[in-house]
Amino acid sequence: MSHTIVMTGASRGIGRVALDEIRRRDPDAHVVVVARTDLGDGTVTADLSSLRSVRDAATAIRDRLDRGDLPPLRAFVGNAGVQHTNALVTGPDGFESTFTVNVLANHVFVRVLQDRFATPGRVVITTSDTHFGDFRHNLGLVPGPVWQSPDVLARPGAFPDPSSAAAGRTAYSTSKLATIHLVHEYARRLPPGVTAVAYNPAFVPGTGLTRDAGPVVRFAVRRILPAMTWTPWATSPAAAGRYLADVILGAIDAPNGSYVDLGAVVPSSPESYDPRRERELWDAAERLTGVGV
Repeated sequence: MSHTIVMTGASRGIGRVALDEIRRRDPDAHVVVVARTDLGDGTVTADLSSLRSVRDAATAIRDRLDRGDLPPLRAFVGNAGVQHTNALVTGPDGFESTFTVNVLANHVFVRVLQDRFATPGRVVITTSDTHFGDFRHNLGLVPGPVWQSPDVLARPGAFPDPSSAAAGRTAYSTSKLATIHLVHEYARRLPPGVTAVAYNPAFVPGTGLTRDAGPVVRFAVRRILPAMTWTPWATSPAAAGRYLADVILGAIDAPNGSYVDLGAVVPSSPESYDPRRERELWDAAERLTGVGV
């Protein structure tokens, strides 16, 4: 039966691979790609650093579903992500950009669309094993998360030496911990028959995530680190994208609220299981995005 999949972060990297896989493997899927620029073929444009733009895009998709212009909604995939070279970049709403794109934008889509899902439905949020904060998971390339009140995390300068690259990477790992907290809360709150899953693609060199980094880092990521995909320490964009498609299409048996590391359901970090923190983040996301009003 024809159905709709809404997806951010599908114009490049693992998202593009997943999009191509979905179109090849699921001819009944009508994929609505949310992107900054119009890519044609049903793209909905949105600036994910602007909550107003995100809400307009989500509302437009909801209206198309209500009119029957789109087949029933089966999945939302929040795959877009950013990592900046500092913790001071802000969007139009005044919120720190990493937290806005990686956390709040997904929350807007989930909340605006949650009552339009057909069942079984699925929310898939791309996270990162940087949320573990240890050498085993990221080779020491990214500092571990430093959790604070969500109201602090949403503002620029939440970490020491906020103009440094280390602060920018800390903002990234902390935002990815936040995505897992919200997935756990979505698992409690989404309508029956709609599951929420966090997907970790592992370390994937060669994507656009470091496009704002300095020239030395960009050169290393694009020209040197891709060789690591021949080792257990890294994953190719092709492999990570195929696994993402598996999660979206239900080819991996991922229970509600689970964490999928490539093709396996495994525990996320001990820190990521904190119901009090998850409720606090939910309440803050509702307030900061305005979707709970």
